[in-house]
Amino acid sequence: MTGQKRTPLFDCYKDMARIVDFAGWDMPVQFEGIIQEHHSVRNKAGLFDVSHMGELEITGSEAELFLNTILTNDIKKLSDNKVQYTLLLNENAGIIDDILVYKYSKDKYWIIANASNKDKDLSWIKRQAKDFAVSVKDISSSIALLALQGPTASEILASIGCDTTTIKFFSFDSSLYINNKQCMVSRTGYTGEDGFEIYVNAGDAAGLWDFLLDKGKEYGLVPAGLGCRDTLRFEASLPLYGQELSEDTNPLEVGLTSFVALNKDNFIGKEALVKIKDKGLKRKLVGLEMIDRGIARTGYEVYYEGEKIGFVTSGNHSPSLSKSLAMALIDIKHSNLDSNVEVLIRKKMHKAKIVEMPFYKKKYKR
Repeated sequence: MTGQKRTPLFDCYKDMARIVDFAGWDMPVQFEGIIQEHHSVRNKAGLFDVSHMGELEITGSEAELFLNTILTNDIKKLSDNKVQYTLLLNENAGIIDDILVYKYSKDKYWIIANASNKDKDLSWIKRQAKDFAVSVKDISSSIALLALQGPTASEILASIGCDTTTIKFFSFDSSLYINNKQCMVSRTGYTGEDGFEIYVNAGDAAGLWDFLLDKGKEYGLVPAGLGCRDTLRFEASLPLYGQELSEDTNPLEVGLTSFVALNKDNFIGKEALVKIKDKGLKRKLVGLEMIDRGIARTGYEVYYEGEKIGFVTSGNHSPSLSKSLAMALIDIKHSNLDSNVEVLIRKKMHKAKIVEMPFYKKKYKR
């Protein structure tokens, strides 16, 4: 075990899960098994420990102005108690991170950062904040985050007296109580299913974990690890930082144009993005379905008639669809749907075709 950090929930599952090092954290990759947990989330519900994610609090009279300057989406369109998916870009339009923004008020926001990027994001955001009347605070160590995902998630919360009927997709309520502990609950997730992310004080996390698993048994709730979290997000074609997203990719080529408000006055990376758009995209993120047997793994090369045209960003066997699928970043001129390509797997070409994404249609309740 190489991970040096542990979440407040580690002792709850250390003896019942396979633990791996993830971005410097000791995290559960699986409990009963990745495939079993995957199907449990698709059909019933799974409970994930995602407390390794970073929480940054942005406050101050210029909080909205500041965030609209550093983020691609239009923060001004965000109402109180709503959540927005957006991106941090560098000056060259490379993706520093993809994040969620929670708006408490015009003067208070939370940013949820990827675990592997939190320190980088914090440093970058603080540098940008110097000329604004804002305070940037890392509150990650005081917060635990549980993700309750799956078709029965809302029933589980309703059964314990937690009314989520007013929490619509990408909304949150910071005044709910679960197991007599105040929680902030949002209707968000990373699985392609309806579900909730529950933020709670770190000291209350272990009790909440045990309480939810006990009360959720009759609704099919099981603990779930990062292994099935990856297969679930992959089927829903949700991008992962370090695979689909990096500082070597821009939002336009990876299908995130709808989260970029080019009509805003300005934001970091806008000038570079406008130039990229005007010149025309050279690459595009596409879905692949394997025709020949084999799994196209991350980094495998993609070819068209003997010419290398790109590489696989994520690839796996889909437990829900029983197909070998992949996402790949390839030359845009070869990106038409139903086009035939080849993937180099163990020094042998394997046939594949370009297919529509997402592979699995999301079932979020909007």
